[in-house]
Amino acid sequence: MADNRLRNFLIGAGIATAGAIGTKVAVDYFKNRGKEEVVDESHGDAIAASPEQVSYAVVQPSSVQSFLDASFGEPGRYVPIREPKVFDYQGKQYMVIWAKDNKKDKNQMMAFQYTDQGRNMIASVGYTAAKTDYNLSTLSSTPFAVEVNGKKLTSGQGETGGSNDVDFVLA
Repeated sequence: MADNRLRNFLIGAGIATAGAIGTKVAVDYFKNRGKEEVVDESHGDAIAASPEQVSYAVVQPSSVQSFLDASFGEPGRYVPIREPKVFDYQGKQYMVIWAKDNKKDKNQMMAFQYTDQGRNMIASVGYTAAKTDYNLSTLSSTPFAVEVNGKKLTSGQGETGGSNDVDFVLA
């Protein structure tokens, strides 16, 4: 069951949810930059009813701080700046974090896919108003893209124009 895997990977990553898992049409989920609706926990975990839906966990940005500190070995280097996206889509679990990189003075979007073998970073995008650098070497094996200035990027490494925001979207 997808939702148990979603909860298990949250627990394994040491990330606290706001107590809820919900479902939403994937297109709407990825468009939303704000806080997701918290579903009443007494109803149990929500299960995606179709391949077009995601099951998601509502995660407080502050709860990913210890994950960032432990993952990158530099406490405080990355500080969350936007609501993380933690979700199950078509039976696979993902986490997307937007953070300020205090060492390099830029924003960073990092996307991870969870598998039985562990966590894989599938996208890393650093962005400032002046330039955006990206490494999407394993993103192409997923149904996702990174949207920068209205353009969807699905693979490769490189640089493009500056941006104030980067989104993780369906390809």
